[in-house]
Amino acid sequence: MPFYMDLHVVPGLTPEMVAQGHAADLKVQDEFNCKCITYWVDVERGRAFCLAEAPTKEDLRKTHLKALGVAPIEIIEVDDKVVNMFLGRLKDPETYLIDGLTGLKIFNDPAFRIVLVCTRENTKLLEYKYGESNTKRWLKDYKTCVSDLAKTHGGREIRSEEFVLSFRTVFKAVECALAIQKQLQDSGKKIGLQMSLHGGLPVTKNKQIFGDVINYAKFICKFSNSAQIVISPMIREMYKREYEKLLANEGITCINTSEDLFTEMLAQTLHNNWQNPEFKIEDFSRQMSMSKSELYRKSVSLTGMSLNALLKEFRLQKALELFDSNNNISETAFDSGFSSPSYFTKCFQKRFGIQPKELLKN
Repeated sequence: MPFYMDLHVVPGLTPEMVAQGHAADLKVQDEFNCKCITYWVDVERGRAFCLAEAPTKEDLRKTHLKALGVAPIEIIEVDDKVVNMFLGRLKDPETYLIDGLTGLKIFNDPAFRIVLVCTRENTKLLEYKYGESNTKRWLKDYKTCVSDLAKTHGGREIRSEEFVLSFRTVFKAVECALAIQKQLQDSGKKIGLQMSLHGGLPVTKNKQIFGDVINYAKFICKFSNSAQIVISPMIREMYKREYEKLLANEGITCINTSEDLFTEMLAQTLHNNWQNPEFKIEDFSRQMSMSKSELYRKSVSLTGMSLNALLKEFRLQKALELFDSNNNISETAFDSGFSSPSYFTKCFQKRFGIQPKELLKN
């Protein structure tokens, strides 16, 4: 059966309340052919996340509705392996208390995670610029470095090509990013290493686990260079005890708090619409509830690019990702939101200095 993770929002939530709710789920789960496996409790944020196997989302929703009298806010399908990579377990934690009256397991294990995203230039472009031998050597060093330092700092590795690392604490995440930056000081510039840090919860309206967190981090990652790590205002706030030390480090730059909401909205709008060739500035304006002039001013201030240029750049970067699995230029052009293969080729040549067919041949 598929695995699902759901979100419950309960003001005044306590670990005891969630333990009782889970026990109620277990009593009725067989009626809907579901298996409620475990859960995470975040008292500070009033959130609980349940992991379950179920035939469908609707069956899981009915289970919770009968057991608790209320359905989850969101339910997303998840890969159990990815859940384990992010959150570190697929069963109840080993440390818990037993309630003397009810006999229930009581634990408070938040699902909030700090996510470190590391991106680099496309392999084919690197081979075109520097040759296959140099590229292989640099990328091998890069992968070994990030994997080893993630383990050293208590991080969990989610992806290895475009690294996504999960941490429980902001301190370990920042330390790991700075260590990667230092160790790859020279080769990082060659491969176009970019890093960013953001934090959040596993289930939102995004259909992917930690999807909103990763998309935001990947987006602000593009504002960095190999000499800097970009952090979100959330990370800056969580790291405030070391704030002066943080700002003094030239290797870190922060998204301004005043730009945070706009950045989040812009990243989400791009992510939702980049494949639509009919998506125009007017659509940006409508979806983000801003005038075109205000959007232009904010976009240039944040990214150094107009919205048209930003959308084109976003699509071209997505096209490079698509080329990793598809060598058909026409299909890639349309799949990445361009109106025609000829216009796509022209934009690609201007941006990367090589035509798509030559890159693929290389």
